[in-house]
Amino acid sequence: MTQAHQHTSHGDIGHHGHGHGGGHGGTQHDGDSGQAEILELDAEVLAEHIASITAWLPLKVEPRQIVDLGCGTGAGTFALLERFPEAHVTAVDASAGHLQFLREKACARGVSDRVRTVQTDLDTSHWPDLGTPDLVWASASMHHMAHPDRALRSVHELLAPGGMFAVVELDGFPRFLPADAPEGRPGLEERAHKATDSFHAAHVPHRGADWGPMLAAAGFDVQDERTITVNIAGNRSEAVGRYAHGSLQRIRGAAAPALSPEDLAALDELLDVNSPHCVLYRDDLAARTERTVWAAHRA
Repeated sequence: MTQAHQHTSHGDIGHHGHGHGGGHGGTQHDGDSGQAEILELDAEVLAEHIASITAWLPLKVEPRQIVDLGCGTGAGTFALLERFPEAHVTAVDASAGHLQFLREKACARGVSDRVRTVQTDLDTSHWPDLGTPDLVWASASMHHMAHPDRALRSVHELLAPGGMFAVVELDGFPRFLPADAPEGRPGLEERAHKATDSFHAAHVPHRGADWGPMLAAAGFDVQDERTITVNIAGNRSEAVGRYAHGSLQRIRGAAAPALSPEDLAALDELLDVNSPHCVLYRDDLAARTERTVWAAHRA
């Protein structure tokens, strides 16, 4: 789950990487709360998928100490706490706002005694003491690292011998509209994504990378890799409409300069809550994306 990060010079406009936290322009607080909202929608819509990934992890023993790197507002943290009832999670992010939100949620769910939050920028070469976890989880945060090879080595050093590192990445930004939408400008969503490609190439070159060879180069033994196709029909969750709206709104900023005036007008109509054509009122939406997970051990 993002975002032009304010803590770093790189970011992507989706909401999937939240390795560094940070907002999307505006004041830090506004950026954080807007991004937090998207991360929460992400968690709500994709909850089953996160649960299925935590269930799939090829672990030999149940982890007791877990580190969630680039935790955002805690989608992974809470899925892991639920999956491993004996475990404690150290949730790490650069955004104080996200961590505050996560602590409040942990409190509301009665699990605050099992969560510790650490605010740090993971691009620094010296990480704070994160304990000796037997599982490190990084969902959509690795592609934000300025020096992913260094970050991978840091995780390798951090892990207990035999511990597991789970890297979860999204294949780009979710798609929501059918190909023939909207009326009069079919294919608009694809064009909007295409318009953000150069932005992403410049800011998040590791998005969509194959982490297998990089994990191996950092000394990990890659056990398994799995790609999960996500396709959640809008009629199954009313959050899909809000998720589509928030996502397209974030894309608009980076896409606008490269879109034709007609496409931009059509996009603005999809975003206009007062228009009957707004995505919030469509009954043909689906959240479609792919997630790949790599499970690697520290030998």
